[in-house]
Amino acid sequence: MASPTKYIFITGGVTSSLGKGIIAASLAKLLQSRGFKVTIQKFDPYLNIDPGTLNPYEHGECYVTEDGAETDLDLGHYERFLNTTTSQDNNVTTGRIYNNVITKERKGDFLGKTVQVIPHITDEIKNSFYRLGEEGNYDVVITEIGGCVGDIESLPFIEAVRQARWDLGPNNFLVVHLTLIPYLSAAKELKTKPTQHSVKQLLEAGIQPDILVCRSEHHLPLDVKKKLALFCNVQLNCVIEAMDAETIYDVPLHMKKEKLDERVMTKLKLPSKSDTKLENWKEFLGKLKNPTQEVNIGLVGKYVTLPDAYKSIIESFIHAGAACETKVNLSLISSEEIKKDNVSKKLAELDGILVAPGFGERGLDGKLETVNFARTNNIPFFGICLGMQTAVIEFANNALGLTGASSTEMNPDTPHPVIALMQEQKDVEQMGGTMRLGSYPCDLKKGTKASAAYGKAKIHERHRHRYEFNNDYLKQYEENGMIATGINPESGLVEIIEIKDHPWFVGTQFHPEYKSTVLTPHPLFVRFIKATLDNKKKNNN
Repeated sequence: MASPTKYIFITGGVTSSLGKGIIAASLAKLLQSRGFKVTIQKFDPYLNIDPGTLNPYEHGECYVTEDGAETDLDLGHYERFLNTTTSQDNNVTTGRIYNNVITKERKGDFLGKTVQVIPHITDEIKNSFYRLGEEGNYDVVITEIGGCVGDIESLPFIEAVRQARWDLGPNNFLVVHLTLIPYLSAAKELKTKPTQHSVKQLLEAGIQPDILVCRSEHHLPLDVKKKLALFCNVQLNCVIEAMDAETIYDVPLHMKKEKLDERVMTKLKLPSKSDTKLENWKEFLGKLKNPTQEVNIGLVGKYVTLPDAYKSIIESFIHAGAACETKVNLSLISSEEIKKDNVSKKLAELDGILVAPGFGERGLDGKLETVNFARTNNIPFFGICLGMQTAVIEFANNALGLTGASSTEMNPDTPHPVIALMQEQKDVEQMGGTMRLGSYPCDLKKGTKASAAYGKAKIHERHRHRYEFNNDYLKQYEENGMIATGINPESGLVEIIEIKDHPWFVGTQFHPEYKSTVLTPHPLFVRFIKATLDNKKKNNN
């Protein structure tokens, strides 16, 4: 299968969480900056069809694409680095592969054949490898294989990668192996043995890595690089050092310095279109590292012990902070620890408060106390998804006098269901992939905080939820100062709420954090930080 598209596979060894996604995104950024059209896909070895039903503690946040796919959080990195959108095809799990094959078997597509891992499962994996490349929109497709080499779950993927080399031909196929070079402080030595074993496992599976990217806390001396090259059967200049970086956004520049993109282009015989153009990226880093002011913002949620659960929100603050040349000191605060008698103490030092998305009743009372504190003390407030719904519930109980008002998600018998299940969700029995997902339009009212932030009247934003603002109560809210400033033009559902007489009190039913990138920070996050700065100055005068 001669292919005009070049395919790069990124595998990992020794340990998980080495940053395959960041290396994939950084390499893609460098190639993109040279004029190549690049996309990245993630293959996850778990049996879930998608991560939509996983607890964030299991797998970090669930990232949602424009077309409504619930995906791995690495797709967020891909979009933030490349400033391009991903889709359903950019994240594939073992569950999806087996589901597709079994569905075909039941339909009779393999009639008379014994269905096996090889060739049926591996063929399905390879079809998924090539799908994006076959569209003709990309020069390079980078595929990140989740997990570690040697994991039982990863074996069919590794075998499919081995076969792909013969399908594609040597000039269209390349393997980058990300590994760890640990430093033993007692021996004062960097140890290459774990990497040797990791590469040996790849070789046993029939794959020779072309490039080694070595994560380390220390510089790799030449003798260590030579040893790795010799024992792992790679060229010396293809042993790439990847030291721990101050920020993930430094990694593309580190990889450029190590000539990772040049090694890839040489091996794939990619014509040099132009040198890397990273001026915008460097400008962003300059602002990020040299802020002229700072604010303290609290992120209140129930998954705060694992920051990856709020990855896109945290990164959105980094993008918006750089745009405002402001250092955002973000405190992750557990909503379960916030009570009526300690809320002012817990939140006293904050200049702004964001109440995070989530599901379920746990931690709701703390979020309600947080919203009340922000609303009554004129502290800039931003609520996302459940954060917006919490603001609606708090306002009902404390400003409208609707005692016992709640969401039917938390209390099916509430006397005032100000947040309720959408009609089309009432008959849903399967949990996976059945929420309101992906991009929907929203019309903004003129003269509001939202329209001022966006600078336009119509927007599209991504959703991930089942419950909605109950429009039966809308008139009552608007008469008392909480206004619906963003409305879905097709369904009439409320997308954005604001309180008029407040420095900045905005809640969104959608997830703005999914669309924030390095080069296009999300306008609501930018405006929230500006409002926080303005309010801080006003209070200090």
